[in-house]
Amino acid sequence: MQGTMFWALFVVGHDCGHQSFSRHKWLNDLMGHICHTPILVPYHGWRISHRTHHKNTGHLDNDESWYPVSESDYKNMPITEKIGRYYLFLFAYPIYLFKRSPNKEGSHFSPSSPLFKKSEKWDIVTSSVLWIAMVGLLGFLTYQWGWMWLLKYYAGPYIVFVMWLDLVTFLHHTESDIPWYRDEEWTFLKGALSTIDRDYGFINHIHHDIGTHVAHHIFLNMPHYNLKKATEAIKPLLGEYFRKSEEPIWISAWRSCISCHFVPNEGNKVYYTSHLKSAGK
Repeated sequence: MQGTMFWALFVVGHDCGHQSFSRHKWLNDLMGHICHTPILVPYHGWRISHRTHHKNTGHLDNDESWYPVSESDYKNMPITEKIGRYYLFLFAYPIYLFKRSPNKEGSHFSPSSPLFKKSEKWDIVTSSVLWIAMVGLLGFLTYQWGWMWLLKYYAGPYIVFVMWLDLVTFLHHTESDIPWYRDEEWTFLKGALSTIDRDYGFINHIHHDIGTHVAHHIFLNMPHYNLKKATEAIKPLLGEYFRKSEEPIWISAWRSCISCHFVPNEGNKVYYTSHLKSAGK
């Protein structure tokens, strides 16, 4: 139950980050902090990196999250990093907040991170201070009520939330027939269409129909509760460019894990392949 609440808070905060909760920026930012701070997400840091992701979706060099590595980078990747990226990725989100993704440096908590502009310094400081205060509050409550309280009412639900967030994000952007672009081949619309809708069955409504991801990437400022209608409207217009999988999500996750390891070193429009296919050449 608590894990579901964590997810609900994240989705509302996500809308605030897109400025789609309210017409007023101050209210979006206030509610974003109210929703994200309790689940240990630095609102402004995440908001800005997520904005970078949406502005560069599908671009191999400029995308921010869940982008492929090249074949040469994969071969040179330390075994510990391979294990983390390809087998323990369901626990990646907290690490991403502190270290970003492979081949990118910076922290969501530091105003000097290359993620942020100088003008965004105090936004990052505000979110980081609130994040630290939340950690302090959890420490105080643990001191008062014990470690079992922390595990049962916070750590457990938080782990479920992190695993679900990583799984959903992975599934939205990791599929062998989704193209990735370099250089002049990339455009915003091509990148926005480099994602896929998923059917999560009975979970669809519980996690606010977040599987409607193609529409979300096209209409960045649309609140989550309108995405189902938008999806039905764009399907006839996009035709073959609209991607949706009806496959059970656990099968899709396993298939993507074993078939989506890297992209070719060269080419301006490329697709995921695996070390198994590469070895069989």
